[in-house]
Parts: sequence; C-alpha cells; structure tokens
Amino acid sequence: MPALPSSVIEPLWDQFAALIPDHVDTHPLGCHNPRIDDRVVFDKLVQSLVLGAAYERIADSACSATTIRRRRDAWIRAGLFQRLEQICLEAYDRIVGLDLADITVDGCIVKAPCGGHAAGRSPVDRGKQGTKRSVMTDGAGIPIGCMVAPANRNDSPFLRPTLEQLGRFEIRFGVGLPEQITVHLDAGYDSAITRELLEELGCTPVISAKGFPLQAGARWVVERTNSWHNRGFKKLAICTERRTHVITAFIALANAAIIVRRLLRKAWTSHRWDKRPNKRP
Repeated sequence: MPALPSSVIEPLWDQFAALIPDHVDTHPLGCHNPRIDDRVVFDKLVQSLVLGAAYERIADSACSATTIRRRRDAWIRAGLFQRLEQICLEAYDRIVGLDLADITVDGCIVKAPCGGHAAGRSPVDRGKQGTKRSVMTDGAGIPIGCMVAPANRNDSPFLRPTLEQLGRFEIRFGVGLPEQITVHLDAGYDSAITRELLEELGCTPVISAKGFPLQAGARWVVERTNSWHNRGFKKLAICTERRTHVITAFIALANAAIIVRRLLRKAWTSHRWDKRPNKRP
C-alpha cells in the first residue's frame, strides 16, 4: 500500500523529477555500482515522512539507508524541496486562488526524542525534548510559511521571520500581495511588541485577549493545518531528525502534499483532467 494516494504522489513526483539536475559520474574509471533510480529514493523519503519510520526500517535490497540519506542531502543542497513547495503554491494560486488577505500564524510543539539543533525542553511535555513549528496559513488553511525552533522558545520572536515569508508572493501573476492584510493570532501574541511589529509591516492585528475564554475566530484554519501535519505525517509529529535544514525539507515536502491534495479536492467539482480520481479526495 503506497504511503500517499497515487493521485497525490504522481503529480508530486512528476514535478520533482523535472527539478532534479542531471547526475554527473565523477568516478575516474566510470565504474560505480549501478545508480539507484531517483523514484525509488523519493518513494522511500515519502514513506519515512508519512510513516515516521527510520531509514533502516524502510531500506531494502533495492535501496540502502545510506543511499536515502545521501540522495536526501544532495536534494536539500539543491533546494529541491522548497522549489517543489513553491511550485505547488503557485499552481494552487493560479487555479483556486490563495486568500492572502487573512493570514493566521500559530505555534505547534511536537516531540523531538533524538534532540538536535531544533530541540529544547518542552513546556508542555514535562521538560522532554521538543521542537516548535511557527506555521502560517492563508484564510483557507493552506500552509504558506513555517519556521522551526526549539520548543522552549517563545512564539513572539518568530512572528517577524514567519511573516517575512510572505515575500515569496510579492510577484504573483502581476498582482502581488493584497493592500490590506489581517493577521489572526492567539493570546500568546497579545503584547505591545506584537502590535508594533504588525503596524510596522502594515498589517491589521486580530489577537485573542489574555485572561478571557478561548476566542477561536478565524484561527481554526491553522489548527486544522497543524492537525494535517501531525496526523498525516508521523515524521512531523515525532521529529527524529537532528538537523534543522532536514526538518525544514520534510515540512516543505509535507506542505507540497497537503497543497496538492487540497487542489485536487477543490478542482474536483470544477475541472476535468486526465487521470482524474473517481471520487473526491
């Protein structure tokens, strides 16, 4: 059984394969062992992301754990995962349209039992190692930006670098960003510093007040996106990677899968195409 439905993984792979640069064999005699096909390694990485399995558990006679790690690192150095995520966002924006007038940002703390650069004492898990994701979504819950930090860091300092990722949409089919952007935040961001930052960036704040019962408002979409991350991708729910750039790459791959799935769901009632799923995803 595939880790992701074929309707999701096939378009992801087709676009990812187009980004992979041609391999150059540097062996002086040209007698390396036969190279493992890129599709095999890509499928292994998707399995690790979805199932949360260690590379040794998903390795087999067709592809070793060392090959998975080496190919993963080479693709990260080439920036392929971030480029794939950006292409998926642009496709969604072109077909459905991103709602960038309403932005939601929230932090999500997950376990990080192996420690690493993005791990710290979790305030919600008895001081065990944890990682925090500062997730930004559009008005419909499409992930459009994410920052990774140790779990013991406050949310507020990561609001600026998270919002700065909106720069990827400044040139957007000649439209650019909306003139007025509303940022929805929970009570953890209720401070004068946050309001000054949003005023500096020209954004309208909608922040839940401290000391009052839960005020969900339009923030529920980011909570749903956090659920998509944690329930659909075990590698993100229990982060076993130790290096920040590897975690970021897996988040970008997960975001690409989420965006493609949402695009299929939205377009299923309005578009027809070859290999269209028989039922709504």
